[in-house]
Amino acid sequence: MENRNFKLDTEWNMIHYPEKPTGFGILIIGDERNFVDEKTSFWSQNEGKLSLINSLKKAGYTVFYSNLYGKNWGSSRAVHLAKSLYEFIIRTEIINQRIHLLAEGMGALVALQLLKEMKGNIRSVVLINPVMSLRHHLEQEKEHKFFYKKLLKELSSSYEAESNQIIEIICQTENDWSSLHSDVPVKIIHVLSGNRAYKQSNLLKELSVKWRNEDSPITITYLMPEKKVQLGYYIINFLRAHEEIL
Repeated sequence: MENRNFKLDTEWNMIHYPEKPTGFGILIIGDERNFVDEKTSFWSQNEGKLSLINSLKKAGYTVFYSNLYGKNWGSSRAVHLAKSLYEFIIRTEIINQRIHLLAEGMGALVALQLLKEMKGNIRSVVLINPVMSLRHHLEQEKEHKFFYKKLLKELSSSYEAESNQIIEIICQTENDWSSLHSDVPVKIIHVLSGNRAYKQSNLLKELSVKWRNEDSPITITYLMPEKKVQLGYYIINFLRAHEEIL
């Protein structure tokens, strides 16, 4: 069996099995286009994502992920479901209880919370073009009125609050990556494609100075779009470097 889809709570989840498992697992937390249904998923339909999944499987990783209520933007129920998925996989599959996290875009918001709440069960974290701060992301989208209204609507749904309350709620409750104090290794891979990516890179540069001063185990790799095919190589090398201690 190469993969299987199953339901937890109301959400579909998917697990991909390697031919020669190493015993290590990766929880993927997708961006806003992420989805899983009863038969397929964004990561198995998108050519680039599937190529990465296949590279991870070939390296022996058991890969799993969830629909996570769609465009969740780091909501508490998405974090809770991600933890439930981890617990289910650990009970039902033969993998090491210390897993890797691989998060893209808004998935970094869930990954941050998991890193704080499940620190002892997380081996390393890889972030691809992450949303480091929801508040900062909202500020960026203000200049694009259509996308800003759309984002507020998504946030209203995921945080179960009125649109006019969202900004205040986020400002009061947000935990962003600048507040992280952890000894779990984190690798950020930033693909420099598109206006949003370049704006995010400015925030990353500010954060990198702070992390360096605090001697945090966070490294950043910048990739030009034509080098994106090397994602699997960078990710697998990083993961393997943190598997010596079981």
